[in-house]
Amino acid sequence: MTDPKLTADRSRRAGVWPLIHAERAALAADLADVTDEQWATPSLCTELTVREVLAHLTAAASLNSMRWLAGVIRCRFDFDKQVAMRLAEQLGATPAETLERFRRAVPSTTKPPLPAMAMLGETIVHGEDIRRPLGIRHEYPIEVVTRVAEYYQGTDLVVVAKGRIGGLRLVANDGPFTAGSGQLVSGATLALVMAMTGRSTYCEDLEGDGVEVLRRRCGTA
Repeated sequence: MTDPKLTADRSRRAGVWPLIHAERAALAADLADVTDEQWATPSLCTELTVREVLAHLTAAASLNSMRWLAGVIRCRFDFDKQVAMRLAEQLGATPAETLERFRRAVPSTTKPPLPAMAMLGETIVHGEDIRRPLGIRHEYPIEVVTRVAEYYQGTDLVVVAKGRIGGLRLVANDGPFTAGSGQLVSGATLALVMAMTGRSTYCEDLEGDGVEVLRRRCGTA
């Protein structure tokens, strides 16, 4: 007899890709009218422009496990070098080409050896790395950002998040997300996600006696 909990868990995992595709499509639509000058805007990712972050998202959607491993070996296990190499492959000659390459990657289910939830998290976090500096606002379904928050609060895979929020109690004021214990950090679920993944700018949107602790832990994204 099939375990109902196992069935539900499989269903939950299978439902991640439509969420990824929807967020990619929304980001592509938001960037349709960005000017060449705006494409050069510094993103929330240290030393990367918004255009380069978009190319990074395209690379992640185009890189399977075998190509990822081959790149790691080629770069002698320098993971930052591998990221930069794959980004450069997807940048294109012009911002228009960068965007078109991303559009083609919207329906992709290709990924490096990462959980699908990590891909959803990357799509949302890097989407905000692009949108916030450009002054673009996007409304995320609360159930989607809640799932991403729940994922990040329990892992340091790809980006330090679990370790960053140790000794803090995170409470969303727009949804059901809560995590941890200790000094309080409260605010919108999206702001909590962005802060726990190292984006100090979003600490401005948070309240509580633990905000300054979290801000100090953000460092660079």
